[in-house]
Amino acid sequence: MIKNNKGQLLIESLIGISLIVVGLLGVFSLLSQSLGLRRVASERYVATYLAAEGIEVVKNIIDTNYLNTGTPWNQGISAGGDYEVEYNSASLQSFQNRSFYYHPESGLYDYNAGNSTLFKRKISIVPISSEEARVNSRVDWVTRGGGEFSVDLEDHFFNWRF
Repeated sequence: MIKNNKGQLLIESLIGISLIVVGLLGVFSLLSQSLGLRRVASERYVATYLAAEGIEVVKNIIDTNYLNTGTPWNQGISAGGDYEVEYNSASLQSFQNRSFYYHPESGLYDYNAGNSTLFKRKISIVPISSEEARVNSRVDWVTRGGGEFSVDLEDHFFNWRF
C-alpha cells in the first residue's frame, strides 16, 4: 500500500521551526529581564553604600565632638531634624531634597557639579534622650521605567563618655 506523503515534511519542518523560535524568544526574554534586574541590583548596591556613608558622617561628627574636650557629645545633632551630608561634611546641612552628582574620575558622590544621578539622601536625627540619638539614613531613587526604590539604615548613638 502506497501512502500519500506529500507535504508531511513541510508540516514537520514548520512545527520544528516554531518550537525553536518559541524557545529562542523565551531565552531572549530572560536575558532582557536579567539585564534590567542587574541595573536595579547595581543601583541598590550604590544606594546602600550611600546610606551607610550618611551614618558614618554623623558618627564622625560625634567622634570629633568626643575628641574636643569640653564639647557635648551631641553638639550639632541634639536638635534633631532632617539633614543632608556629603562624604567630607564636618557639620550637618539642612535637608533640601537635592540629588547627588557622581564624579567618575574620583568615584565620589556629592552635591557639586558632575554627572547627575537619581539618588537623594536624607539624614533624620531623633534625640531619644540626652544620652541617646537615633539616626536614619535614607536614600531614595526612581529608576528608568518609574520604579521607586529606597534604602533606609538606622543606627543609635550613645553618650558613652560620662
